[in-house]
Amino acid sequence: MRPALTVFASLMFFALFAPVAPALPAESLDEGMMFGGQWSDVNNTTTDLSNLTDLPAVVEVYTATWCENCVDVEHALDEVQEAGLLEQYHIHRAIGENQDPFGSEAIDARWNAKYGQNAPPAVVFNGSMKKSGSVTDEASLADEFTGLANTDLALGAGSTSFGWTPTSTNSGTVTWNLDIDAVHLENSTLNVTAWVVEASAEFEEGSNGLGTYPHIVLDIVSLGSDLQGSVAIQIPEANDGDDLQVHLIYEIIPVAEEPTEDVSIEDSKDSESVPFLTTFTTITVLLGAAWARSNNVNQTGRRGHRIQ
Repeated sequence: MRPALTVFASLMFFALFAPVAPALPAESLDEGMMFGGQWSDVNNTTTDLSNLTDLPAVVEVYTATWCENCVDVEHALDEVQEAGLLEQYHIHRAIGENQDPFGSEAIDARWNAKYGQNAPPAVVFNGSMKKSGSVTDEASLADEFTGLANTDLALGAGSTSFGWTPTSTNSGTVTWNLDIDAVHLENSTLNVTAWVVEASAEFEEGSNGLGTYPHIVLDIVSLGSDLQGSVAIQIPEANDGDDLQVHLIYEIIPVAEEPTEDVSIEDSKDSESVPFLTTFTTITVLLGAAWARSNNVNQTGRRGHRIQ
């Protein structure tokens, strides 16, 4: 009985006096970078030319309608967005437990593959800095997000043009032209994408109490890897209303380095084809050694018995 009481007392002490989880600082990622954020309502014909240095930070927000901590994160981001420093893109959880009605399995899987699996909230700035959770060491979350949004991508001189021309109620054409220093594309690939975003949608059953959920990413369409082009895309249906948008996002992704170890194809094939034989041989040698030792001990014992 006494051990059980000791364990119970220890657990109660930990529950009462355990320190609050510390704030997790934003971590640097090795996924390259994202920039852009030029956009248009799907019903409008739009053209826009912007300097790369004038673009807002591209902020991906991993969230869910049941996530209460996400509310604090999103309100802080709204405050920074009002200052014109960032553009939000909300990815709603769709894989695993506690699924979200605004989630997409393909977009959720993209998040997990690119940034790792985690529970919401999590925020990624420009594809290069990830902040998990809603606790901050700064004066406020808004202050921390302001600092992250102001991180210089060092894109230098250059510009991007974006155009959107609707061709029907559910389709249109995206055009782009990226003028960027070629040094940024060395040992990297360029991925040009169109993000279809729903400005807001209603979900009264959301347990975090927001009711109205903004910046919902419905689809991400790859447009290719050229610095300029024109591509026709389809537009998915909105959850409600008529407030869909098309955003232009660029991704610069580092090319993975090839392994430096000099292993011939033949050696690689041989090592892959006989793992069982290698293991079996090792086990056989060990068993044989053990048997020989045991046999030697037994014989020594018998000889000693005869001497006596």
